[in-house]
Parts: sequence; structure tokens; C-alpha cells
Amino acid sequence: MATATAATMASLTGCGEQRHGATAGSATTSPPTASPSSPGASPSGPDASPSGPGASPYVEPGVVDGAPHNGENNAYRRPGDMSPASEEAAQAEAARMQPVLKRLHSKGKWDLESVRAALTGELHYKILKSDSKGKILGGELIVQNMRSRYKNGEYVVPEGTMIGLRVRVDACVTAFVQPTNYEAKANGPFMETGCMEPPVGH
Repeated sequence: MATATAATMASLTGCGEQRHGATAGSATTSPPTASPSSPGASPSGPDASPSGPGASPYVEPGVVDGAPHNGENNAYRRPGDMSPASEEAAQAEAARMQPVLKRLHSKGKWDLESVRAALTGELHYKILKSDSKGKILGGELIVQNMRSRYKNGEYVVPEGTMIGLRVRVDACVTAFVQPTNYEAKANGPFMETGCMEPPVGH
């Protein structure tokens, strides 16, 4: 069973948006890999650097759009490293969670109460509890509504639920289920948000 630590878990990136590579009826159980839109990724490899007239002297190697300090500014969005044993444990929990999310998605049950009930009732995860100072008192699971998004001049909360599960000190499962798709993946904890994938922008 997963154990809790004092890391704070917050919110999931891109909630309410269609994710490329994750479609309804599919889930990911392996750690995320770099893509051209990921911090530190480049279509020509991690050692690529800007060249040619007008190239900024402040551009970091591997930054696709040439944004100065992109890697530094997005360090909080990179998950921590996992030991091989912790990675295996996190992948096993993601695999356990995947069929539950698949069934919830197929039944249109992506609301907070349904997701929480399924994960605690079927998989026996305990809801993470903390005191007023943020100290973890027990449990390993956080289930939250999607983060609000600005749309058509107002903030709206998309349908769906985001999930963070602390498996070990250095291992998590981050997941979500929403009308368009669902996903469960193993990764290390994030610098500021623990087992919940941090938002884009800081």
C-alpha cells in the first residue's frame, strides 16, 4: 500500500483539454517521455542549440521556441527521479488504477464523488489528510475537481476529476478522467506540487 509524505499535492496540468496520445479507452502506465512541447525537449536532440543570424545569446540548449530561461522557468514542471524499485511500484499502481478509470469513463462517471468512491472502495486507497500547517497525517490519495479555465470571458470548471497518488517518497501516480479521455501514469513527485502534475505557467 502506498505511503504518504509531507509533500503537498496540488493540481493537474491541462485538465479539461484533449491530450495528444491519450484517448478515450486508453491509459498510460509508464513515466512520461519528452516531446517537442515538453521542457528540455527538442526535435533535433537534447544537445541542439540555436544557430544562425539573430540567435539569442540567452537561449538554452534544447529549447524549441528559443525562449530565454525556459528550462529554468519550467523546472517546477519536471518530475523527480525514481529509483528502479519505486518506478516499478508506481507502474504497478497505475496499472491497478487504469481499469477503474476506464470503467468510470465508459459509464460517464467522472465526477468527484464517483471517482473518489471507486478508488477508495475498490482499490482501498486512503484519502490524504493534513493539519492546518500542511503536515501529512495519513493517507496517500488526493481527488480534486479540474482546475478552472478562462473561456469566453469567464472562468469555468471543466467536467472531470484529477488524481494524485503517493506510492513512495520518490514515486507517484498522476491521473485524471474526463469526458474526452482518461490517463494514469507513473512519475516522480513534482518539486512544488507533490503527486499532482503542476499547471502550465507559474
